Amino acid sequence: MKNNRNGQAAVLTDADYSKIRKQIRNQKYKLLLDLAWYTGERWGALVKLQLLDVYNADGTPSEYINFRARTRKATPKGVRQTRQVPVHDTLAELLAAYKPLPGSIWLFPSRVADKPMGLRGADQILRTAVERAGLTAKGISTHSTRRSFITRLAKRGVSLATIKKATGHTDLKVLSRYIEVTDDDVKEAIATL
Repeated sequence: MKNNRNGQAAVLTDADYSKIRKQIRNQKYKLLLDLAWYTGERWGALVKLQLLDVYNADGTPSEYINFRARTRKATPKGVRQTRQVPVHDTLAELLAAYKPLPGSIWLFPSRVADKPMGLRGADQILRTAVERAGLTAKGISTHSTRRSFITRLAKRGVSLATIKKATGHTDLKVLSRYIEVTDDDVKEAIATL
């Protein structure tokens, strides 16, 4: 668990996600949390999404969300790779209902519409919602949605190779650190023998 900015970010349950989402009042920021939840992308790349990364020319949600290489974290070898994530049906509905700011190329424009919102502002929005939801002690950060995405896929039996491809990881060892394994998970595994 992450305490005082040390350790790993907490993994969110579905209930945690719902509680946090209810505390976000602005539809734009709810969508930011939803994108993090359904794509597992880092918030630094999420805030830099352009409309054409998410929507077709006719304004309908694309089948894939395109996270451009220059917005993503580099691998240990310094390489940045574009990541395309299939759009979950629920996320497609949320994107269809969202009304982007006219005249901006950004999905999440800053107050100065010609620039995207900053990561610091997005982090503050999440921290405020987490506090309002009464979940501060859990150690939730912007990285929690990425760990949660990966852990949820693993617990649903998705292979590590598929998760690796879905998240853009280049190393299974690094990917495995994201997956939370509880004592109950171990007991359930042993019980299957």
